[in-house]
Amino acid sequence: MLNEIGCRKAGPTRPAIGICYQICALSISNMPSDQKFVIPSPWAEFLRELDALLSTQVEVHCIGGFVVSLHYRLPRPTGDVDYYSVLPAHCARDLQTLAGAGSPLAKKYKLHFQQVAVTNLPENYKDRLKEMFPGRFKEPRLFAPDPYDLILSKLERNSPKDRDDVEYMAKTLSLDAALLRERYEKELRPYLSNEARHDLTLSLWIDSCFPSR
Repeated sequence: MLNEIGCRKAGPTRPAIGICYQICALSISNMPSDQKFVIPSPWAEFLRELDALLSTQVEVHCIGGFVVSLHYRLPRPTGDVDYYSVLPAHCARDLQTLAGAGSPLAKKYKLHFQQVAVTNLPENYKDRLKEMFPGRFKEPRLFAPDPYDLILSKLERNSPKDRDDVEYMAKTLSLDAALLRERYEKELRPYLSNEARHDLTLSLWIDSCFPSR
């Protein structure tokens, strides 16, 4: 039974079953297959309970440390899922009610979803999204940007943790600095308000984080 919003259940929960289908292009990654990756606890339990509470598929475009840790395998704990958008958009409210900060799930597992109000992503990032846990959950479908798009999403903030993430992905995934710069110039730079500052940040990242340029 659907509630008035139509994205979460009004009655008792059910076991998380079903199959998800990938609908977006694959990204380049040297990481182990997502089919073999064991989702660590308590994330596995948290996501299974969310799956049981949702009544329809919700596509979540994730960014931030959750993606770096659970998709690109950086061994660093994280307690939240930063996301840029939710489809269908009207389900964002239910996602926050069910699994946002202060929700029963968040209190139980000390984990939560949170929407990032403003971030910069390349124009065509959606074409390169990859489902993080295909076939694991029926309703929540979590998608990660490809590594170049994820790096560029960190350009605005440029915190020490962001730079550590850039260095990790650049070296672990053998990323191409020229491709990163090309994507920045074609798909992100035209939409930025302070091009000179971002140009400098990107150049510093490439010089310090990329083993071969």
